[in-house]
Amino acid sequence: MELYLTVAIIIIGIILFVRDYFSIDTTSILIMALFIISGVLSPEEGFSGFNHPATITLGCMFVVSAAVFKSGIIDGISAKLIKIARINYFLALVSLCGTAAVLSAFINDTAVVAILIPVALLVCREAGISPSRLLIPISFSALFGGTCTLIGTSTNILVSSYAEKLGVDGFGMFEFSLAALCLLTIGMTYILIMGPIMLPKRSLPEQTGLKTDTEKYMAEIRLHEEYDDVDLSISESKLVNDYKVQILRIKRKHYRVYEINGETVLREDDLVRILVDPVNMAKLKQKKGISVVGDKENAVIPEPNDKVNGEGEPPNEEKKVFEVMIPYGSELAGRSIKQLNFRSTYYASVLAIRHRKETITQDVSNVILREGDMMLLFASEKAIALLASEKLIVTLSQYQGRRVNYKKAIPALLIVIGVIGAAAFNLTSILISAMVGSLLIVTLTILKPQEAYEAIEWKVIFMVAGVLSMGKALEKTGGSDIISQYIYESLGGMDPRYTLSLIFLFTFLSTNVLSSKAAAALMTPIVISLAEAMQLSEKPFLIGVMFACSLTFMTPVSYPVNTMVYAPGNYKFRDFLKFGTPLNFIIWIAASFIIPIFFPFEA
Repeated sequence: MELYLTVAIIIIGIILFVRDYFSIDTTSILIMALFIISGVLSPEEGFSGFNHPATITLGCMFVVSAAVFKSGIIDGISAKLIKIARINYFLALVSLCGTAAVLSAFINDTAVVAILIPVALLVCREAGISPSRLLIPISFSALFGGTCTLIGTSTNILVSSYAEKLGVDGFGMFEFSLAALCLLTIGMTYILIMGPIMLPKRSLPEQTGLKTDTEKYMAEIRLHEEYDDVDLSISESKLVNDYKVQILRIKRKHYRVYEINGETVLREDDLVRILVDPVNMAKLKQKKGISVVGDKENAVIPEPNDKVNGEGEPPNEEKKVFEVMIPYGSELAGRSIKQLNFRSTYYASVLAIRHRKETITQDVSNVILREGDMMLLFASEKAIALLASEKLIVTLSQYQGRRVNYKKAIPALLIVIGVIGAAAFNLTSILISAMVGSLLIVTLTILKPQEAYEAIEWKVIFMVAGVLSMGKALEKTGGSDIISQYIYESLGGMDPRYTLSLIFLFTFLSTNVLSSKAAAALMTPIVISLAEAMQLSEKPFLIGVMFACSLTFMTPVSYPVNTMVYAPGNYKFRDFLKFGTPLNFIIWIAASFIIPIFFPFEA
């Protein structure tokens, strides 16, 4: 009975993952709760994912990575990278992809890609390169780099730690690096040769960017005594109800009205900055009582004499238009602008949102934000800096690297080397070295305790803790043994290489509907049971699961970094299918031959 419940809950989980009813971490915790409520797992077993070595190691590594980023080391590298990449397209492709691969081997890949996206967009603007020709290669290179070390991706840590829990030897820091480097070489060769040929050559960002698309709808209008809306609230006004206008700012005689909401009353002689579509703009120009002051808000006019009316931002806070992206793990994802109370909470107005290929300029307040979405914000630099510092957004419209803080950079770098070296030379486990490293970072004040807490991507921690319950339930109920026995009976007589190849194929295809962590948690106990049934070494199969979960290129939702580049690159879904599918199948075939060379099947 427990086995049937386990299968039913896993099927429910897969449906929830595919349909995207909830965020991935919410779905993962829901699955864990169902296992506990149904009695398949005891509360101790269900919650064991939170004290699992994988989740603890991941949390510590987030802190270590954050220390490196805060010190400005990566920004220093990015500044040098910009000088090289702006020379020509091929140098930009090689330098950006190489940097993404190298950094992702040691630092969280989503953080690396978040740093490189604005760098790449700056290079595109200065060198006349379409971002669609650079961003997918950066994403794919980060995925390849992440497979090269134990700490390169959370999936590697998850599989290794889970295997140790099941009584199998875990992996060393660089134990599978040679196999991964072979696949990286094949992948980079494909990217560098086929990228210039197959990737779309869409218009430059200044021609198709979200900022430019929306600026042509911006204008300033002055309300005169005879206009119908004078002395009415915004929610009652024809501007909003009939002309679908979004009001950005009101300047009233000697001050600006910052706290704008539905109850704000429009007055005679108000200068109103609006966002409006061209059809309604044409109608407004013919409307009695309105005079159009200016279209296309391309520049910000300083207003040093403004005073604040009531509560709001301090005076003299100039506002500009910023293109930003919602990164993986942002707390903005999953909620609407209205639910976030965005304008009054962050002192920023959302002018437009780009979700996948759709640009939304009307009724933006009710749009549910998703990771990877681009937003056009009208805000001060101070407000944008605050949003970025809280990891809620990544700024795309301009790149401003931080100066290297050598007092923090040198100790942070030494700690990273120590964490990697201690694990690489088997002085201690990666769990212990990461824990000591994160503690040193806090005690040496490279990060404050609060900054360390904020550096941890709790969404990933909760997701990993939740999906581990699936593997635990399969293991406890014997489901993994039954599945592995079925595979053994079906494929046991075949060459082990074919079995490995089919496992790799099934795993990387499943990551396009499941999260990579969920696929890893499900497949790890199954392949360990299968290896035992076939009396073969578990390591080639575990490596196959590791690589297959990370090297997924077919869709923009197969891995967070692919989602992150979708909107900034102005891609279509078919771009990933066209460029990523051949690469995925090349890597599948290559891995089937390469993995057994470095990890023989003989136990």
